[in-house]
Amino acid sequence: MTKQAEVKTVAARLHAVKPSPTMAITAKAAEMKAAGKDVIGLGAGEPDFDTPEHIKQAAIDALKKGDTKYTPVAGTPALKDAIIAKFKRENNLSYTRSEVLAGVGAKQVIFNAFLATLDAGDEVIIPAPYWVSYPDMVIVAEGKPAIVICHEENDFKITPEQLERCITPRTRWVILNSPSNPTGMAYTEAELKALAAVLLKHPQVMIMADDIYEHLTYDGFQFKTIAEVEPRLKDRTLTVNGVSKAYSMTGWRIGYAGGPAWLIAAIADLQSHSTSNPCSIAQAASVAALNGPQDFLAEWRAAFQRRRDMVVARLNASPVLSCKVPHGAFYVFPNCSQTFGKKTPGGALIQDSSDLCTYLIEEALVAAVPGSAFGLEGYFRISTAKSDADLEEACARIVKACAALS
Repeated sequence: MTKQAEVKTVAARLHAVKPSPTMAITAKAAEMKAAGKDVIGLGAGEPDFDTPEHIKQAAIDALKKGDTKYTPVAGTPALKDAIIAKFKRENNLSYTRSEVLAGVGAKQVIFNAFLATLDAGDEVIIPAPYWVSYPDMVIVAEGKPAIVICHEENDFKITPEQLERCITPRTRWVILNSPSNPTGMAYTEAELKALAAVLLKHPQVMIMADDIYEHLTYDGFQFKTIAEVEPRLKDRTLTVNGVSKAYSMTGWRIGYAGGPAWLIAAIADLQSHSTSNPCSIAQAASVAALNGPQDFLAEWRAAFQRRRDMVVARLNASPVLSCKVPHGAFYVFPNCSQTFGKKTPGGALIQDSSDLCTYLIEEALVAAVPGSAFGLEGYFRISTAKSDADLEEACARIVKACAALS
């Protein structure tokens, strides 16, 4: 009797890929809430405002008109034109239809860009702390994440000296996420020019400018993107954005990018074999978002800035926490290293940010994401995209829980 062959499970490449920590924290918070616990979830990164009415109406109108069929893979002509107009109006970047595309979220656009360009062993410079998905995307594409630790004294941003040191002949990309997830810090025009001066010396390196939080900046911060600051880098920069954060359209799943035609075509080829076109209804809504009134953004920014200021002040009142003031996005990234080595009232030792976040969700009923998920130990991330009341209560619980450590 022959032995039956074992069924192969997942591909080897997936053994190096971790599930999204932010999604895991959000799922645990939802599970605890369903069990009747008063958990305040500060893990997910999405605005708590509703999608504006004129955008929802555009989707309804598209449904009524029967815009429910396949569209071109890279986006409808109307959406491409809206993307082109946005880049010109807000970033002084000129693109043609062959140089822009829409995908199923900015995440898909970035993922496909790596799949389209990385060969085994190619390196991608990823400043840490980083958005949790960057390294795993690179790994799936058989690339090698080159993690560069960016320090708090430099606002968690990569310096020109660090960038120069880590570029090798195998470097294919560098990622610049500004404002950043998880820190909310953003690069000034002068800082981008200094980084651009380094990159001009290394023509094999492409730049991934992840600008998804562009419209969420505070205190008069002037947002700039690197291809705008240094036009000589435009032909090797993929400028990525989307409607999720600025327009509170996370569930609509529309991201977009501008870049060299050869790269846009390669990304579209991959997309044609995975999702095909993004949702036709969501595309119509995104046209309304990009072309329509933008005045509500000022009101949202004011709310996010108010919440940021309150949360930073509350956390800095704790003797074992310290928190810098972010330039943008809707996160704060407090330093919690002074809690390490202390014990919870139940006797558990806090050795790292994961231990602290476990303690916070189980005892304080506040869900936060450990800094280790973003590549930098000693910190944790909380989202300020919650009501003022929830944030006030969450901060009170965090400070009280930290005070109970001994």
